[in-house]
Amino acid sequence: MMRTLFAVLAMIFTFSLTAISSAQAQSDDDVVWVQIEALPSLAAATDRARAYTTLLQDVNGFALGGGWYGIAVGPYRRGDAELVLRSYVRDGLVPRDSFIQLSSRLRQQFWPVGANVLNQGVISAPESVDTPAAPATEEPVAEAPSETSTQEAPAEVAEVPEAPAPPEPADETLREARASERLLDKDERKALQIALQWAGFYNAAIDGSYGRGTRNSMSEWQEANGYETTGVLTTLQRTALIKQYNAVLDGLGLKMVRDEKAGIEIMMPTAEVSFAEYEPPFAQYNSTGDIGARVLLISQAGDQDTLFGLYDIMQTLEIVPLDGPRERKNTSFELIGENGRIISQTQVAMQDGQIKGFTLIWPAGDEDRRRRVIAEMSKSLVRLPSVLDPAAGDPDEQSIDLVAGLQIRQPKISRSGFFIDSNGAVATASEAVQSCGRLTIDGDTEADVVANDTATGIAILKPRSTLAPIAVAAFSAATPRLQTEVSVAGYSYEGVLSAATLTFGKLADVRGLQGEENLSRLDLSAQPGDAGGPVFDISGNVMGMLLPKPTDGPQLPDNVSFALDRNAIAELASTAGLSVAAADKAGRIAPRDLTIAAQGMTVLVSCWE
Repeated sequence: MMRTLFAVLAMIFTFSLTAISSAQAQSDDDVVWVQIEALPSLAAATDRARAYTTLLQDVNGFALGGGWYGIAVGPYRRGDAELVLRSYVRDGLVPRDSFIQLSSRLRQQFWPVGANVLNQGVISAPESVDTPAAPATEEPVAEAPSETSTQEAPAEVAEVPEAPAPPEPADETLREARASERLLDKDERKALQIALQWAGFYNAAIDGSYGRGTRNSMSEWQEANGYETTGVLTTLQRTALIKQYNAVLDGLGLKMVRDEKAGIEIMMPTAEVSFAEYEPPFAQYNSTGDIGARVLLISQAGDQDTLFGLYDIMQTLEIVPLDGPRERKNTSFELIGENGRIISQTQVAMQDGQIKGFTLIWPAGDEDRRRRVIAEMSKSLVRLPSVLDPAAGDPDEQSIDLVAGLQIRQPKISRSGFFIDSNGAVATASEAVQSCGRLTIDGDTEADVVANDTATGIAILKPRSTLAPIAVAAFSAATPRLQTEVSVAGYSYEGVLSAATLTFGKLADVRGLQGEENLSRLDLSAQPGDAGGPVFDISGNVMGMLLPKPTDGPQLPDNVSFALDRNAIAELASTAGLSVAAADKAGRIAPRDLTIAAQGMTVLVSCWE
C-alpha cells in the first residue's frame, strides 16, 4: 500500500516538475539582463560599473537614452536571470529594486570599454549563484529483508530534477496587501498607475480604479522584478515601484524655490539651474549643471491684451522653437517648441490681474526626465501676492535683438524681394531661398517657392495666405539710356530697419562684364540685404532685380552691382502661371512718389532653419 501511494505521489511530483520545466522553457529563449543601476552621468556610471566588476561577474554598461546610462549583468536566459536576480538581492550585492531588462531597451555599450555583447547570445549564470535544492520529501522506510532472502545491492536511485527557486518572500500576505492597499487614497492609487505606465506595464486610463488591466500590469511588474505574482502590490513592492519611477529624477535636485519678487513658489531642478537675473516679465534661472537646462519664471500685472501680447512675443524668442503644439485660451496659454537641440514648454495663466507661469528649456532626447520635471513644476506652482516690478533688471543692457534679456529668433539669411502681382507673389534672389526650413515675407507670412532659376539667380514665392500689396511692380518696356539715374529699394540691413531704403546710382552698361545680355551693370554701392530688391529707372518703372555680388572671380569695386533684366523675371513668372504688368509711366518721378511706391512693393524675405 505504501509503495503504491509513493508511486502515485512520485508520478504527480514528476508531472508537476515537467509542467514547470515546460513553462520555464517557453521563456528560456528570451535574452535578458539584470539591470542593477541607472545614472544620468556617463562618468558616474563608468565608476559604478568598475566598482561592480570587483564584486560580480558579467558586468556591462549601456546607454539607455535620454542621457541615462544603465549597469546590467548578463546576458542570460530568463530562467538564469531570475536566479541571478534573486540570489544577488538576497545576498545584498545589488539594490532591491534591480529588475529584468530586455536587450531591446539597451543601446550603445560603454562598459567594458570597447566591448559589444548585445546580440551575441547568452551566457550561463555564474557558479556563485546558488540554485535552491528541491523540497525534501519523506523517504520510504525500507522493509527488513527476511531471514531467507539474500542481501541485494540497493537499487540505483534516479536523480530528481531540482525544482525552480521559489519567488522572493513577500513582506505581506495577500490579505495584508489588500488591506494596506485599501488605505490608499485616489491620488496614491493614480500614482501607482502612472508608475506602472512609465515602466511599460500599463496602458489604460489613469483613474485610480483597479480593474483587470491594472491587476494584470501589477502581476507583470511583479514577475519582471522577481516577486510572487499576485496582482496586488505589497507595501514594500509599492515603495520599490515608486522608487523606480522616481529614479529618473535622481541628481536633479528637485526642490521648492520661493521667489518673492516674482511672487511664485515652484519646484525646480536646483542641481541644474540657479537664479541669474530679473528682466521683467522674466526671472531667469540659467544653467549651472551638465545638461543645459534653463527655467524662466513669468510674472507681470496685466489683462487679456497683456496675456495675448505675451503669447505673441514668446513665439519670437530663440528659446521657443517654431515646431510644436501651442494653445491660447481666454485666460491662459501653453507653448511647446522643439528642434534638434532643445524642447521648451511654457505654461502661463492670468488670475486677478496677475499673469504668472514658467518656461522650462530642456535638451532634446531626454524626454522621460523632461516630462517628469514639467509635471512636478506644473502641480507645485503656488501664486504669491506680488508680481515682478517692471523696473527690475539692468537698464544698461539693451539691444534690439533682445526681449527682456532674451535673444529674439533670427533668420539664417534675409534678403529683399518685391510684389509682382496683386495676390502677393514675390520675386527675390535665389540665394534667399536655399536650404530653408521656412520662408517668410515681412517676418510673419509664410511662403513657398513656386519657381527657382539658380542659373539666372531669381526665385518666385507665393504666400500661403493671400496678401493685398500696397503697390505692385510695373515693368518698363524700354531699356534706359546709359548714365541715367537708377535706384534700388531693399532692406539694406536685413530687417534692422522696419522699411525698405532707397540707394541711388547710375546705369553703367546694359550688359554684364562677359557680355551677358540679360544683365545690366550698375554704378551703385549696394548692401547684401538689398539683393532681390527692385531696380527702378528714372520714371519709377521696374527695369530689373538686384543680384547678389559675385563671390567667385576677381574682387570687384564696391560700386559695381548687377541687375537681372525684366524679361528674365517675366519669363520665370510665366512658368509659375503668373503674369506681370507693363509700365505706362514716363518722365521723371517725384522722389516722394518713388519712395512711397518702392516701400509699398518691397518686402523682407527671410530664410529660417
